[in-house]
Amino acid sequence: QVRVVESGGGLVQPGGSLRLSCVVSGSDAGIYAMGWHRQAPGKQREMVAVTLMNDGYTNYRDSVRGRFTASIHKVNNTAFLQMDSLTTEDTATYYCNANILPTMYEYWGQGTQVTVSS
Repeated sequence: QVRVVESGGGLVQPGGSLRLSCVVSGSDAGIYAMGWHRQAPGKQREMVAVTLMNDGYTNYRDSVRGRFTASIHKVNNTAFLQMDSLTTEDTATYYCNANILPTMYEYWGQGTQVTVSS
C-alpha cells in the first residue's frame, strides 16, 4: 500500500523559513513526479511546485518562484520544499502528492499545516 507522509509544518513569523519533507513508501514502481500543493481556508487547492523525478525539473507557482525551492532524493523517494521569505499569504495546509508509474495514479498525503503570523 502506497503511503505519502508530509512533515515539517508549523508556525513561523513573516520573513521566516520552513522546510517541508515528504516520503513515499510502499511502492515498488517508479515515481514520475512529486508535487507540493496547498489549500488555504475558503480557497481552492493550488499547485505550489511539481518536480519530475527523472531530471529534477521543477515547475513553480509564480507567487512562490524565487522564494521556495523544491528538491528530491530519488533513492529514498523523498521530496523537500524549502520555503523562505514567508508571508501571511503562504498560510495554508500543504499537501504532497506522487504520480506512481506506470498508471500515473496520484497518491496524496494528509497535509501539514503552515501558519505565517506575527
